[in-house]
Amino acid sequence: MAAKLVMKTMKTNSELEKVRKLEKKCEQMRKRIGVAARGEVLYHAPQSMWSENDVAVEADGEGGAKLLIVCGNYPSDYSVKTERRFSTEDDACNAADQIVERATSAPAADR
Repeated sequence: MAAKLVMKTMKTNSELEKVRKLEKKCEQMRKRIGVAARGEVLYHAPQSMWSENDVAVEADGEGGAKLLIVCGNYPSDYSVKTERRFSTEDDACNAADQIVERATSAPAADR
């Protein structure tokens, strides 16, 4: 029984080492081609001066990103009100900029 546990632990450790090496290789590749890591926050701003909502963009690690409208204490304790995926990080950040610009340039009665 103990031998099985030792073998399983050794196999798990070996596989974890492979995962670490692959993660490092992926990180190097992302850096080389200019892609952010999965979950990296690329953009974060309040939707407007008095809004309870924030606008955030998170990278997917594959060149794309998701734009989030969130309520709460982003990034630690929040709820997602809206989520939209984009095929490029730049497109998501540009869309986030537009949302914030529209909200901050709207007359106070429109908010």
